[in-house]
Amino acid sequence: MASPESKSPEQSEKNRKYDRQLRLWGDHGQASLEAAHVCVINATGLGTEVLKSLVLPGIGAFTIVDGKKITEEDIGTNFFLETDSVGKSRAQVATQMLLEMNPDVTGDYIDEEPEQILSNSPDFFNSFTVVVATALTEKILILLSKRLWELNIPLIVCKSLGFVAYMRIQIKEHTVVETHPDNETLDLRLDRPFDSLKKHIDSINLDEMSFKDHCHVPYLIILYKYLEKWISEHGTLPTTYKEKQQLKDMIKSGMRRDEHDSSNSEENFEEAMNSVNKCLRVSDIPDSVINILNDDRCVNLTAKSSSFWIIAKAVRDFVDNEGKGLLPLKGNLPDMTADTEKYIVLQQIYHKQAAADAEAIWRRTLQLLRQLGRSSDSILEKDVKLFCRHVANIHVEKGSCIADEYDPKVFDTNIIVQNLENPESMMIYYVMLRGVDKFQAEYNSYPGEFDDQVEPDIVKLKTCLTKLLSEWGCGPLAKDDYVHELCRFGGAELHSVSAYLGALAAHETIKLVTNQYKPVHNTFIHDAVTSNSGTFFF
Repeated sequence: MASPESKSPEQSEKNRKYDRQLRLWGDHGQASLEAAHVCVINATGLGTEVLKSLVLPGIGAFTIVDGKKITEEDIGTNFFLETDSVGKSRAQVATQMLLEMNPDVTGDYIDEEPEQILSNSPDFFNSFTVVVATALTEKILILLSKRLWELNIPLIVCKSLGFVAYMRIQIKEHTVVETHPDNETLDLRLDRPFDSLKKHIDSINLDEMSFKDHCHVPYLIILYKYLEKWISEHGTLPTTYKEKQQLKDMIKSGMRRDEHDSSNSEENFEEAMNSVNKCLRVSDIPDSVINILNDDRCVNLTAKSSSFWIIAKAVRDFVDNEGKGLLPLKGNLPDMTADTEKYIVLQQIYHKQAAADAEAIWRRTLQLLRQLGRSSDSILEKDVKLFCRHVANIHVEKGSCIADEYDPKVFDTNIIVQNLENPESMMIYYVMLRGVDKFQAEYNSYPGEFDDQVEPDIVKLKTCLTKLLSEWGCGPLAKDDYVHELCRFGGAELHSVSAYLGALAAHETIKLVTNQYKPVHNTFIHDAVTSNSGTFFF
């Protein structure tokens, strides 16, 4: 049998290089990352910070779109530009500097303005996995948003203005199998044991065991035995705190003491008592998963349905048939104090049932592919097994088009009106940034960008905001502090804020590329002065 050391030196070196991130998203996640091609529009301080956090973990390729030349202001805010680069192509210099960080990554640049590309080469964006845009004007943002929405390519828009950070994710639909929940629920089925589990546990008689065997029984078996007694007396699972305490007392009463050493207690029984709250739960399907299985895209498949929805339909059919109303078993057991042999026997029972459930869903998946006229190898068995392992936490993110926020006929402004009622809401910054967009569109500059225009720009920005608030059906702002602050920024980008937001945007990009972890839903705003953040869905 070959040992793990037989891997090629190159592969071993890559594993060492990316060890920490492989623990987060695995080999398959890394493979998705290395196959991705990300486009970043504008090599601002923020744009290069996003790319830095994508290049280091090994994004496959990136392309920078930026038609601007490097200025003195760029040198002060962009870590990847040097003083002797003033007047050179910002896209070219940033690309060269970023590529020095990781030889595994390939990079390219287009020394043109995004507006030119959208007008002259409308198919340019078709091949990208994700597009990240910074420092876009309202006009270009709307054009880009509509184009990528049609192509179903994710768009992440970022703004770093003074102490304010803003990120908006545009996705039509994003499906996630591996959500990596912080607290994953154990799937033990003690209330509805499958046949092989029930047969195994019923064959065990705790009363007839020696002390040595008694103290090495896996605590799940102990829990099941006393749960049976409880249900025979009460008819239902213990749900209240008092009932669970009574069950714990029942378990405690079954503990034995070593006749040769009275201090030698049974740790497995103590584990059983400590696990009552964690392990005793009704086996059911989470509401979020029920909603996915009942979604029209799951019920009514088409030849164009994604793998996610086809496997979800197979799961739905399994639940209605072999699963008897339950999802496929996860098959993993927690650690416990037990005799090795007894633990392995129990572990194999769970593994075999989980494998049988996954096999049933795999057969149903193949049947669906045939019905849809799809190739049988368009979905791999390993992908079905992965889906089954994480099915209790699958997630579907449904997004909205950014361009709709600029269309008063479509944009639902209720969320703005409701949030502005709270003077502490981060929504005020969304309003301010939209006001800056309007200001830019009218005056072709940031408010306060020129020192001698700060006071007049305050008046102009107020006028822009008044128009916006009137369109949205909102009353006037309670105070002008935020207006003065935005003009004081003068369109400046602070590197510390851009570094923070750049890392966050890169993280969201990796989520979209690997289809792991839930993305932000869908607007994120951060105030670096107070360190407060808020998320909103438009």
